[in-house]
Amino acid sequence: MNKKIILASTSPFRKALLEKLQLPFETAKPQTDETPLQDETAIELVERLAIDKAKAVADSSSNALVIGSDQVCVNNGEILGKPGNFESALEQLSNASGKVISFYTGLALINTDSGKVQSLVEPFHVHFRQLNEAMITRYLHAEQPYNCAGSFKSEGLGISLFSRLDGRDPNSLIGLPLISLIAMLEQEGIQVI
Repeated sequence: MNKKIILASTSPFRKALLEKLQLPFETAKPQTDETPLQDETAIELVERLAIDKAKAVADSSSNALVIGSDQVCVNNGEILGKPGNFESALEQLSNASGKVISFYTGLALINTDSGKVQSLVEPFHVHFRQLNEAMITRYLHAEQPYNCAGSFKSEGLGISLFSRLDGRDPNSLIGLPLISLIAMLEQEGIQVI
């Protein structure tokens, strides 16, 4: 099968994850409205946005498999966005101290020729250690994770914030569930190994 693979994202984190599969791919920036719908759950939101992002790129592509992904972080039922600055990140991590925070990553794969859409939501749960303000401040100054949902980079020093991680695929915490993506690609005739 000679379909091109397109990642509907310009995230350097998702790009680096997809590169692990050693398949040639392109990236494209999807134009989508990411505003949650009224009464939409976190799980519904990320699945819808993953599909919307893939569709936005698929609509202008042919002979392609388009990957869309979206992620939210949830603490006590509240969806947390990217903090954007030190103060917001300090608040997010202070509120996460000693708690279990859930991440939901939506994944979609669209075959532009057949129109087939595969989608799912991969959960991942992060158990935070008891953190004090000095620990959080040192971490934030060291890594500056202000563009990351949850205010940390688990692939870096952020791992020091946790007591345990629960999930099927650690890549989903970074933003692209590769185990599920491999299964989706195989359904489209793409063998990773």
